[in-house]
Amino acid sequence: MILRSSDEERNSAPFTFWYWMYGAVSKPGIHADLVDMKNIGLRGCYLMPIRGTSDKPEFKGNANQLSPQFWNDIDYTFQQADSLGLELGIHISDGFALAGGPWVTPAESMQKVVWTDTIVDSKDLKGLVLRRPESYDGYYEDIACWAIPLKNSFSYPRHVYHQQPFFLKWNIADSKTLQYTSAITRDKNGVFRSSEPCSILYDLGNIEIVRSLQVIPSGNNIQCQRLTVSASNDGTNFRKVIQLTPARQGWQSSGPSFTYSFPATTARYFRFEWTPVGTEPGSEDLDPAKWKPVLKLKDIILSNEPKINQWEGKTGASWRIASSTSSDDVPDQNCVRLEDMIRLRLQGDKVISMINSVSKHSFLKNGGKIRILRFGHTSTGQMNATAGGAKGLEVDKFNGEAVDKQVNNWYRKFLDRPHSSVVKYLHVDSWECGTQNWGTDFLQAFQTRRGYGLLPYLPLYAGIPMVSAERSEKVLKDIRLTVNDLVNKVFFRRVKYWGMRYGKKVSHESIAPTFVADGLEHYRYADLPMGEFWFNSPTHDKPNDMLDAVSGAHIYGKNIVQAEGFTEVRGEWNETPAMLKPLLDREFSLGMNRLFFHVDAHNPWLDRKPGMTLDGIGLFFQRDN
Repeated sequence: MILRSSDEERNSAPFTFWYWMYGAVSKPGIHADLVDMKNIGLRGCYLMPIRGTSDKPEFKGNANQLSPQFWNDIDYTFQQADSLGLELGIHISDGFALAGGPWVTPAESMQKVVWTDTIVDSKDLKGLVLRRPESYDGYYEDIACWAIPLKNSFSYPRHVYHQQPFFLKWNIADSKTLQYTSAITRDKNGVFRSSEPCSILYDLGNIEIVRSLQVIPSGNNIQCQRLTVSASNDGTNFRKVIQLTPARQGWQSSGPSFTYSFPATTARYFRFEWTPVGTEPGSEDLDPAKWKPVLKLKDIILSNEPKINQWEGKTGASWRIASSTSSDDVPDQNCVRLEDMIRLRLQGDKVISMINSVSKHSFLKNGGKIRILRFGHTSTGQMNATAGGAKGLEVDKFNGEAVDKQVNNWYRKFLDRPHSSVVKYLHVDSWECGTQNWGTDFLQAFQTRRGYGLLPYLPLYAGIPMVSAERSEKVLKDIRLTVNDLVNKVFFRRVKYWGMRYGKKVSHESIAPTFVADGLEHYRYADLPMGEFWFNSPTHDKPNDMLDAVSGAHIYGKNIVQAEGFTEVRGEWNETPAMLKPLLDREFSLGMNRLFFHVDAHNPWLDRKPGMTLDGIGLFFQRDN
């Protein structure tokens, strides 16, 4: 017989996530929920209010987050949990993803690099008024403005016809006359769609040089990233140019485009063929491939401009992993030389002078067209989307003062309540707020960590190759490394600091493949690494979440590995212990040793069964079920 101490039994006891839905909270329901947790042997719960009273007014909730009634209910909860000997954890923000609130200004929120690309005559440079790049809620700040030589930057009319027997040509940008083959359709939103093998043919009108193409997907469609591209001079004899290979991408890796680079190809006709055959099975790092193979495509843009292969992910704008750009794709002579760049001084939106000497820049002295790249940053616009009364912008993960502000405006308020000693944990849930590739003092952080300045390489954020393909890939990797350094050494380190200051254990869930970061390093700053596993939900299950948590615990010497367990995307109300145990045993064998049942939705009613749910998601692990 193996005898276990009471401390060991308590350490192994499971928890649950306790969600307060839509501000529909009642004291009788709180008491009943907590007593039920105690009676079935739970050690405690992580309390997270989800969405607000206005999201589902039919529930007649009156405990909107941060309202007097909300705090009254929190006080009662703390008192009841304390009397029952239950432990509580509080999330870092309202909702469960991830760390934001109404106190976060656009300047304090997650940032991204934005730019405008303008072609002008060099003689019109001084006094030129430039377009301002994209802004969020009016917030925008300049980083730098550069003039560079105009190299291979133009577009041409693009005409399309589908495979036989359909030969009608039409301009894809002005498609007033549309006809469809049986294989390809086009919906009212301009999305081309097919579930059968098909092809699209571009007739450029003349023989042109093409060096890159941009795929504009519909949503997160993986199939439009699998096209076989062929070229022909006569429209009959085709040669293969490139087989498009999707970048590795997670469930939040969608973006405006995917750019592919290839050796300069001279042709008049370009054919794009697709078949569902050969689609790689979906996985956590190829999430869109989990769905039925259907081609959904908004546009394909051909260009003779050299581009960094898959630059959209390499700049940190989205979590993607793709092959490097080779010198065959982008020869050195097609890259912008640092000595050819002229930095411009702006006053508002007007160019007023050139900062560096222009005497050696022949492309200015000789006149002609030049390219103006104005770079700045703005908010990503990401919010803690599942919040209610404390919903707002996601805090800049590279800004320590903003992170402190987040903790003080939400988490600390719980610690100021009576019986707050029952709160033992500060939790950061699964990362569901995308990524960022700029933030407070990013230029200085890059200089300090990488040993050189980033400013001259800003065109890389627009996919423009600099110096050489190899040098461009090196700088882009350094950008991603800096992003990783900052999210860990600013955001996670500050959260850990506040946990230590308040005497609370810090719990972190997984960060990749959503934020551009190492999937393990942030567990250095967690007392309690956590992952997640799903039940009967193959499209949403993320096995690496658990493997990251287990591996992070091993690397950084953590003896508890937590799991948010049995999340279910579409509950059937048919779950039994016999169905759950094999999956639980597997997770235990992988290294998990503390289970959090997902999810116990607070039931404010005593006369309605099974009561409240997290919409259709969860195991419905709650009283009255």
